[in-house]
Amino acid sequence: MADDTDTAPGGPPDAATAADPQQRRTVLVLVLAQVLSGAGLAAGITVGALLAAEMLATTAYAGLPAALFTAGSAAAALVVGRLSQRWGRRAGLTFGYLTGAVGAAGVVVAAVLDDVVLLFVAFTVYGAGTATNLQARYAGADLAAPRHRGRAVSTVLVATTVGAVAGPNLVGVMGDLAAGWGIPPLAGPFLLGGAAYAAAGVVLWVLLRPDPLLLARERAEQAEPRPEAAPARTSVSSTAPTAPTAAPATSATTLAPPPQVAEPTDRQVSRTVLLAGTIMVLTQGVMVAIMTMTPIHMEQHGHAVATAGFVIAVHVGMMYLPSPLSGWLTDRFGPVRVAVAAAATLLAAGLVSALVPPSSVAGLAVGLGLLGLGWSLGLVSGTALMTTSVPLATRARTQGSVDLAVALAGAAGGLGSGFVVASSSYAALALGGGALALLVLPVIAFAARAPARRTSRSAPE
Repeated sequence: MADDTDTAPGGPPDAATAADPQQRRTVLVLVLAQVLSGAGLAAGITVGALLAAEMLATTAYAGLPAALFTAGSAAAALVVGRLSQRWGRRAGLTFGYLTGAVGAAGVVVAAVLDDVVLLFVAFTVYGAGTATNLQARYAGADLAAPRHRGRAVSTVLVATTVGAVAGPNLVGVMGDLAAGWGIPPLAGPFLLGGAAYAAAGVVLWVLLRPDPLLLARERAEQAEPRPEAAPARTSVSSTAPTAPTAAPATSATTLAPPPQVAEPTDRQVSRTVLLAGTIMVLTQGVMVAIMTMTPIHMEQHGHAVATAGFVIAVHVGMMYLPSPLSGWLTDRFGPVRVAVAAAATLLAAGLVSALVPPSSVAGLAVGLGLLGLGWSLGLVSGTALMTTSVPLATRARTQGSVDLAVALAGAAGGLGSGFVVASSSYAALALGGGALALLVLPVIAFAARAPARRTSRSAPE
């Protein structure tokens, strides 16, 4: 993995797609869908906690909507991953976005009826859109060359910026529109969210052809028959499927190394998936916890909903806009180094958010901007690390399972954030979240040592 990333050139983001026309088409379609879905993603982030606080008449459970979003996202990540594994990315992603649109409609109905139970159910279903928005990054990497996977992932992620930044800034407009229709103003952004998710689903169903995951499998199957079965399988996780084709030509019957390499490779895949998952789990949990309570923190100190929307827009913009930088850094310096940078950035975000005066919109915007940047670095590096190591035969299922853990971490962060602030303070939440991000460092150190010891043991055999 380090070899691939260390040799990556520092070209523009679209360099990842230039060599393969099918990859280029796939990324363009995904970009269009992500622009649409970004608005749906941002709607719930901005006003979900405020709508729940208004209907419950307390802020103690204000973190519950984010927990339900992410719980629904967790379940959807697993389902979308399984559907993609069986029928391809097009089917899985379309299902996820349309499910998110149904959830958005449910939130609007619940607000009109003042039905808290229906609201919480709808929040959970709405979370499917969040999971699908994140799963789309994997589709961007299916056909990408190993040394360009970081940039392929980041190109898909950055497209979310347009809708994600526009969404929070339309809170006031959508609230006025909803009020004119007799709908509670805080439910207005979910009208936009539902329409955006539905449009993204239609775009993917109609235009994502050929399916990138199915095409990648087809190409792998066409490449495999030349070498013998065992070498082809062991080379997939090393991201060099064509390398073994020259060696078997002269000594296929005398080479014993391929069977010996298979066992360490499988172990290394497991360790890499564990490390990548840990990076993304910590990144997501910290980000959701601090982000969820920021609008509540601002409202309690006299800021208008539109002002909170601006700060969240900065945050969401910094989640996705620096993605090309995150991708280039990952390809150039390797995902592990970028993961360390993510932890440091999240710590800085926690410190700034905790220490700036609550009256400072600029200070809070900087804190939330750093929070978004740390998330971008962690997500892109973790995704590239995992995608490079997982074989195509199990890739979508494994990615869905890891995203399940990521979503559950977000659910825990969202749910716990409200109780932390209610029992302590927003500053304590921000400081604790920043410190928690540093847990990625011992995990990286452990994962870096374990493979070296086990590989050296197995090498003499």
